[in-house]
Amino acid sequence: MLIGVPREIKRDEYRVAMLPVGVEELRRTGHQVVIETNAGVGSGIPDAEYEVEGAQIAASAKQIYDLADLIVKVKEPLPAEYPLIRPAQTLFTYFHFAADRGLTDAMLKSGAICLAYETLRDAQGRLPLLTPMSEVAGRMSIQEGAKYLEKPQLGRGILLAGVPGVAPAHITILGGGVVGANAAKIAAGFQADIAILDVNMDRLRYLDDIMPPNVNVLYSDRHTIREQLRLADLVIGVVLIPGAKAPRLITRQDLKLMKPGSVIIDVAIDQGGCVETSRPTTHSDPTYLEEGVLHYCVTNMPGAVGRTSTFALCNVTLPFVLQLAKLGTEQAIAKSPPIASAANIHRGRVTNEAVAETFGLKYESPH
Repeated sequence: MLIGVPREIKRDEYRVAMLPVGVEELRRTGHQVVIETNAGVGSGIPDAEYEVEGAQIAASAKQIYDLADLIVKVKEPLPAEYPLIRPAQTLFTYFHFAADRGLTDAMLKSGAICLAYETLRDAQGRLPLLTPMSEVAGRMSIQEGAKYLEKPQLGRGILLAGVPGVAPAHITILGGGVVGANAAKIAAGFQADIAILDVNMDRLRYLDDIMPPNVNVLYSDRHTIREQLRLADLVIGVVLIPGAKAPRLITRQDLKLMKPGSVIIDVAIDQGGCVETSRPTTHSDPTYLEEGVLHYCVTNMPGAVGRTSTFALCNVTLPFVLQLAKLGTEQAIAKSPPIASAANIHRGRVTNEAVAETFGLKYESPH
């Protein structure tokens, strides 16, 4: 099989979908790899490192799409890439279809097979290709929150840790999954006062057991959320329904409960956001004010730490790329439940129930 890795063109995206070791492993098993020139530069990987392992270097994305049976990416195709995609070509990347009807319609029209990292489930029901980027985003959310709470950034002028005689910041984390747990872990190290909200009591009990004393776990309901918004200097929104649009937990009216200059980091923005006033932003222009509250809604947070994120992502995607290359897409979908769970769109059909439900489209099995 010929595997293609185009350079990411989303604004401020520095990740790449394959490491040189991935080229080596694919070549060793008899496959060809074509990588667009400078695809790895943002992650500190020059073309020469790929060439040493036997990759061909292509001058343009068009060459990649024209040649490859399997396209491996990091982020969803952008409109400039839509015309390059061929019928029956396989794309393996983050899609987040439920947040983007235009992308969904374009991929249905393309006739391609779209395998989404974010819905691939392993035998234990986990999301192994989402987890490492969730870890990065969770840890980054506190780093970014600390920065944007500074007064020159239009925040309240709050130091997360406080100082002796001055209280630390209060941080509310909506969602106790991988992102929320990683955010809490970093915030706890800053000695902030933290509350994690979730609706899963088993998860709350687990977090209560493992978190330090400055992290409190609370059952999430409308009353508790509103109470927390009154207290919060920083709110981290991290709720996830795999494949589906994120539930709206904070309304515009709710923002009036918050202190002027408080900050919301909506990590759920990839899936549409969990705050009514959230809209996608970029690393170059990351924040805006609504109702006196500073919003940070960057859709590719891990892209800013490209080298860390690339290695973390490729560590988990490579085994599935090798499987797809060995079996071919159709056989891989038939024989591998994890790869079948990643199939969101298959030759003009919606094959993910959450995406179909979001847009009122017909769902069909990928098999």
